[in-house]
Amino acid sequence: MQSIYKYLFYLCFLCASSVAYAQIRIEVIGGGATQRPPPLSASDHPCNYSTAGNANQIPLAIAPFRDESAGKQSLTPVIAADLTRSGLFRTIDTAGAKPQHEPDQIDYAYWRARGADTVVIGAVVPTSDGRYEVRFRLMDAVRQTQIAGFSYVAAAGQLRLTAHKIADVIYEKLIGEPGAFSTRIAYVVRLPGKRFALHVADADGAAPQTILSSNEPIISPKWSPDGTRLAYVSFEQRKPVVYVQSIVTGQRQAVANFFGSNSAPAWSPDGRRLAVVLSKDGGSQMNLINADGSGQPQRLASSSSIDTEPNFSPDGSSILFTSDRGGTPQIYRISVSGGQPQRVTFDGAYNVSARHSPDGKSFSFIHRCSGRFAVAVQDFSTRQVQVLSDGGVDESPAFAPNGRMILYASVIGGRGILAAVSSDGRVKQRFTEDAGDIREPAWGPIVSK
Repeated sequence: MQSIYKYLFYLCFLCASSVAYAQIRIEVIGGGATQRPPPLSASDHPCNYSTAGNANQIPLAIAPFRDESAGKQSLTPVIAADLTRSGLFRTIDTAGAKPQHEPDQIDYAYWRARGADTVVIGAVVPTSDGRYEVRFRLMDAVRQTQIAGFSYVAAAGQLRLTAHKIADVIYEKLIGEPGAFSTRIAYVVRLPGKRFALHVADADGAAPQTILSSNEPIISPKWSPDGTRLAYVSFEQRKPVVYVQSIVTGQRQAVANFFGSNSAPAWSPDGRRLAVVLSKDGGSQMNLINADGSGQPQRLASSSSIDTEPNFSPDGSSILFTSDRGGTPQIYRISVSGGQPQRVTFDGAYNVSARHSPDGKSFSFIHRCSGRFAVAVQDFSTRQVQVLSDGGVDESPAFAPNGRMILYASVIGGRGILAAVSSDGRVKQRFTEDAGDIREPAWGPIVSK
């Protein structure tokens, strides 16, 4: 059984008009301070909206790679788009610059005059086996030294992924933490004819693939820690059943198909177990099950209330979940070995859908304030709450694997879209289809290849 919150959004999704499927487009809709909401009513808890100003941006020039059109996929526009969307970089216009592909060709004085602190150069070289060698260098325009240099060999269909990997390297070298541009996202699309589809795409919405198509709703997709499987809930048996499906082979298995409702899967950090919500014993209760469907469920807590939306801590020692055991929906934490849950949210009368940050120091959640449902983050140690989104119908927050962005679902003009906000509130993005209705986002892990 889903929480009332999840049920309301589910109804909203079902009532949306049928739309066509198309590739997602990302629009950066804010890079500075968020706007304050309208005046509060007496019944609402005040919104502590983020008002952070623009962060300092690193000025970066990305010179067009030599022969980058040889593979029918230009790399530099993808790299530039990735870095620009992060809000941490300002790309310098390279129009009119002479070709510069090797270190001895770089006109450092020219780039410094244009305001660039760093310069990216590179080349695409066809190989004898039909693939392409992609070479790039990240150069310090001030010290006139090389910061990083890599070479990748990729098939034509892997060139866009290679561009994302290059953006990840640049991000890590200049910011000091991993980039997440070469990761993937999962989301649910409502298709024409009242059909539903589970899609996987690159983090920028490109190269979408259908993982499952069904006449019945699909909800709650969650990535396995190794990025090879998705757990999700499908209603194809006319009731919610939890499945695990391989992204590589397409093979899937029902891992929670007990009497009643089976919902809200969440992976343990080692990928061996799932926390799920079952109603087989009455009510809505959390259980631990093996991710391969073997064995019997292990009851995590006993309550006459609705306990739902579990989420493991990064170290696997505890679980955040939503419960109305205190009279209103709030977020609690419980040890994976059981015991007495501890309430962790106290601001406002409605807090749901908690997700740990990758470093385990905070969590995102949906907070009702000023009559709206907004994405918020709370620090574990200080309990300080910061509201990050200013939409009115936001749900399903999902951290990027480096913790920098939070992807979530929202509604604009009666249509479901995805949106993202940086964890400090400075950068906002909107993910839309030309005629699509999308929601239930999940952000995949960083996978070493």
